[in-house]
Amino acid sequence: MRFLIAVIDDRSNSASSNEMAAIDEFNDHLTENGQLIMACGIDDPSQASVIDNRAEAGLFTERPLHNVDEFMAGFWLINAESEEQARELAAWGSKACNRKVELRKLHG
Repeated sequence: MRFLIAVIDDRSNSASSNEMAAIDEFNDHLTENGQLIMACGIDDPSQASVIDNRAEAGLFTERPLHNVDEFMAGFWLINAESEEQARELAAWGSKACNRKVELRKLHG
């Protein structure tokens, strides 16, 4: 089963050296156990653009889709044997990055 663990941040978007070490340890664990598909950070929404080309509309807006205080600042895509294992890994990821995370199962 594949899951998305989304890291939730609030405009600070900077990890301390201790947080980075804990994140590296978590990433190493996922890699060693064949659970890591991909992980990365994401720019904050102020750097976002919205593109809508439905029906060839050609709309391009240099702003985020939503104005919110919290946003997805990074993510892990993982393989887990069960939803319970994914929750355990998400809890570890939350502790490692010292941020809230959102867990979602991937379809397909």
